[in-house]
Amino acid sequence: MSTDQPDRRPGSSRFFWLWAAVWLFYMAGPISDAWHRPEIWQRVVGLAAALGFCVLYVAGFLSVRGTLRATGRLQSVTRAVTRLGVLTAFATVLTLVVGESGLTSLVYIAVTAVFSLPPPSAWSTVLGCAAAAFVLPRAVPGWDRGIDLTFAIMVAALAVWGVTRVVQRNAQLAEAREEITHLAIAAERNRFARDMHDLLGHSLTVVSVKSELAGRLVQLAPERAEAELADIQRLVREALADVRAAVAGYREMSLATELASARSALDAAGIEADVPVTGEEVAPERQELFAWVVREGVTNVVRHSDARHCWIRLDRGAVEISDDGRGPAGDVTSTPGGQGQGHGLGGLRERLDAAGCALTVGRRDGGGFLLRAAAS
Repeated sequence: MSTDQPDRRPGSSRFFWLWAAVWLFYMAGPISDAWHRPEIWQRVVGLAAALGFCVLYVAGFLSVRGTLRATGRLQSVTRAVTRLGVLTAFATVLTLVVGESGLTSLVYIAVTAVFSLPPPSAWSTVLGCAAAAFVLPRAVPGWDRGIDLTFAIMVAALAVWGVTRVVQRNAQLAEAREEITHLAIAAERNRFARDMHDLLGHSLTVVSVKSELAGRLVQLAPERAEAELADIQRLVREALADVRAAVAGYREMSLATELASARSALDAAGIEADVPVTGEEVAPERQELFAWVVREGVTNVVRHSDARHCWIRLDRGAVEISDDGRGPAGDVTSTPGGQGQGHGLGGLRERLDAAGCALTVGRRDGGGFLLRAAAS
């Protein structure tokens, strides 16, 4: 986290407690009355009760605020009820010492209930405080019936309830944004892993095949073996460049390049290739997508097929790779399986689904393997 940004963690109240404390201005009346009690014990008990009440109110406010901002939820009911019980005890002692001015504390008790209890319990407490504020001045001899805090209690409770809901919704939105960020990161990791598999799987397969071929040709045809080794070096350099470009986020697949690479790989594997020279017939918006299909399909043919022939067919909205090899294990249609089963076809299917294309994997007529991608 940058040091020049404000710390927005739940526990970083800083001076926010002043915002809660300023509303305790209305407790000045009970505190003043406690200070002017005739007996010393009344002053001590009254001031202690008032101070304890104010400190617990501010501490409770900050605690609940921190929990709301962190989780979007209220604290446990047990904790809230305990806090309200202690506040009520302080308020009762204060009222017994100073008299009717102590009823001001009912406003703060109602507010505390709203920001710390579930709505049904909170509003029951608010109504209880309002009823006490209405009844006690009329029931206790010598108290002023003209002092009615009922309206103040209801207005304060409604105001704090609105603020609490806003804080709660903001916390929930922040939590949702964080979850979306985590999902986006996970999706990007999956995409990158799929691209790495598609990039390196093909290149390393061709390098492996050409290395075996070069090894066999060292004694039989040294010049051909040198050519194969030079081609291996070229493939390694290209694979390294592809990885660097993919990491940088700038890599674009070329269908023409992949067709040429497919022809070279099939030839090195001793598979007769029927491959178009260019991919001009494919729609421009599908050129890169079909390049991935050609790469994965030819990689599977070289790795798994034991084929003698391979055919690649292209049109504006489809690409098809087939061979006369072993074919898939069982009857497979539109699902990965048998030849080439694994991360490659799974990643290719995700890529095609995202582009609105369908992948068909199955047995070629006459035997062998068939992979076809076409616009849905």
